[in-house]
Amino acid sequence: MPTSISDSAALATQLREQARALGFDACRIADARAPWRAGAGLDAYVRQGHHGTMDWMRSTKERRQHPTAMWAEARSAIVLGLNYGPARNPLAALDARSKGVISVYAQGGDYHKLIKKRLKVLAGWLAAQTGAAVKVFVDTAPLMEKPLAERAGLGWQGKHTNLVSRAFGSWLFLGVILSAADLPADAPARDHCGSCRACQDICPTQAFPAPYQIDARRCISYLTIEHDGPIDNALRPLMGNRIYGCDDCLAVCPWNKYAQKGREALLWPRPENVLPDLAALSALDDAAFRAHFAGSPVKRAGRNRLVRNVLIAIGNSGTPKLAPAAQARLGDASMQVRDAAVWALKRLLPGADFAALRARHLDKEPDARVRRQWQDGETAAE
Repeated sequence: MPTSISDSAALATQLREQARALGFDACRIADARAPWRAGAGLDAYVRQGHHGTMDWMRSTKERRQHPTAMWAEARSAIVLGLNYGPARNPLAALDARSKGVISVYAQGGDYHKLIKKRLKVLAGWLAAQTGAAVKVFVDTAPLMEKPLAERAGLGWQGKHTNLVSRAFGSWLFLGVILSAADLPADAPARDHCGSCRACQDICPTQAFPAPYQIDARRCISYLTIEHDGPIDNALRPLMGNRIYGCDDCLAVCPWNKYAQKGREALLWPRPENVLPDLAALSALDDAAFRAHFAGSPVKRAGRNRLVRNVLIAIGNSGTPKLAPAAQARLGDASMQVRDAAVWALKRLLPGADFAALRARHLDKEPDARVRRQWQDGETAAE
């Protein structure tokens, strides 16, 4: 355990050096015990229902209120950042309407495993130096890492609610080590969003009810990854060809002008995840899905959600030649896949062709929601 201010400062310097040696791009320290407003913000978020069907946010809300609610012995929070900046602007991919778009962070390997492994190494080193207990967290644990990162000075939570860094723009993965040791805290970051509202204005579904607030129920990232079941018909045309996540609010941030391509090769895009073929993805069964996305964050969505998203993208493609891919899913075991297939065909086929399909399939459909999809709405013009 450090015995003086100078010892603590020297340890903090060594900690940053160790973090850089492990491949982290940023390392800052926050007081884990200091009061903050994030807990009240989380409470309001859940009370307003903005968490959608993410019931785990409600059930873990008490532990998320403050770092010491997660671990009462926590005295310091070491927040680590790993840059995953893309080599090119991801918004350009949205013009390839007959292809799918996967969020930048999920085009390569799974960052959770990479970061957690390195966190454990760094936490072990810190525990050996201080003799104090440590715990590590990636974003799968109920710890609000973005407010901690702001407090530690890595960046600030922008109007899109994600972390913005003056050095890395909106492209930082975060990990946290909580320590029972007292370490010197860094100065918190200041908000540099100013009057800019680019992230608010670009959102396809208007998921931001106000600056610094997000309604997950309208967020494409939530809808394509977290939400299970059919997606609201009114939101589907706004999703375009985004099949896993959405980078719009991140990619448009002016602070990205300082961002650099991420150094970590494991996170670089796999060729098969850059503008993947929609027809091929729609044909994946569960085993093929697992094999195709082995080691990828996309596995988190599961086969049924991913194929549902792909079929919505097919419906938005304006490409009738993709209609057979959607038609092949009309007998799928998953209700949400069948529902999306019907919706896609309704968008792609002339009215008479869609009516002929409906006559063959409607009476055989066991799910009331899918039957309504067959019966409701406009079809493509003759």
